[in-house]
Amino acid sequence: MSPLNFIRSDIQAMSAYVVQPAAGMVKLDAMENPYTLSPDLQSELGRRLGAVALNRYPGQRTEDLKSALQNYVNMPAGYALVLGNGSDELISLLSIACQAPGAVALAPEPGFVMYGLSTQLQGLTYVPVSLTADFALDEPAMAAAIAQHQPAIVYLAYPNNPSANLWDADVIRRLIAQVSAYGGWVVLDEAYQPFSSLTWWDEIRRDPAANAQVLLMRTLSKFGLAGVRIGYMLGRAEVIAQIDKIRPPYNISVLNAECALFALEHREVFQAQAQAIRAERERMSAALAQLKGVTVFPSQANMFLVRFEGEEDIATRLFEALRARGILVKNVSKMHPLLRRCLRPSVGTPEENNAFLAALTDIWTH
Repeated sequence: MSPLNFIRSDIQAMSAYVVQPAAGMVKLDAMENPYTLSPDLQSELGRRLGAVALNRYPGQRTEDLKSALQNYVNMPAGYALVLGNGSDELISLLSIACQAPGAVALAPEPGFVMYGLSTQLQGLTYVPVSLTADFALDEPAMAAAIAQHQPAIVYLAYPNNPSANLWDADVIRRLIAQVSAYGGWVVLDEAYQPFSSLTWWDEIRRDPAANAQVLLMRTLSKFGLAGVRIGYMLGRAEVIAQIDKIRPPYNISVLNAECALFALEHREVFQAQAQAIRAERERMSAALAQLKGVTVFPSQANMFLVRFEGEEDIATRLFEALRARGILVKNVSKMHPLLRRCLRPSVGTPEENNAFLAALTDIWTH
């Protein structure tokens, strides 16, 4: 008898999510905020965490965090939010909530891998729709797939990962109207909102009726707390109440809640970091665009997509050459046909970015 006899066959056929070893490397592979807290803020946070009642289950402090986030986003009446252990857990909760015979979730690709993975693990049917060659939403293809499958959930990352672009707002409005007409949900995933010039939250506040079937998902990971694992989802209160029913009762630890509250109290520090990252993004993009045979796609996130002319394995060879020099980026070239010959570097500190630019320029031009 196999010890895996009762493990689902589809799970056995999957590959685990692999995190690249990064010790001693210039780490530009995971869209993290590269800045740490100042020594003074580290000491202050340490004192706060040392006073947390670790012997008690999370309680009021989690509610305090929800209130702080509601204040942070200026939440209007009739809306609520639910907390998740990162956006990943919120995506899983949505899949559980919508798990019914024949239920479908749909997303454009290439996109965030957890949309499809969570959908399939919870037993829903996943329908991917390819973006256009320039990573725009293919509105006719999206509209046709929505009409055919009537998905319970449509995921739209705004900006998208890994292409880092914002999609046409008029197209999004029409897709929302189409999905809303039969009662489906459109999830606007704003993981990279700190680096974007636009947010769909403004659209929701401007026209709440047209966006009644929209759920807005965000994370504090890109805010600067990737290690803390705090995600939150905003939507109409009666809908969020249903998601909250299936949330594990203590999914946010008291330490994570305290870290998040501390960060929101010092939001100006993190906002200044985001501004520095946006400036570095533009500097890096301009430098890379000067290289012959290199295409840099426009970015509204803290990473950008770069395509290289050459053989099919050129991105992999560049990735390996950079890694040999202590520079770690993301090789996305095999994730989707539209990503052929592409790498996705994150934006780091000026020193890290200089090291990346110098190494890549030297490798590419010799």
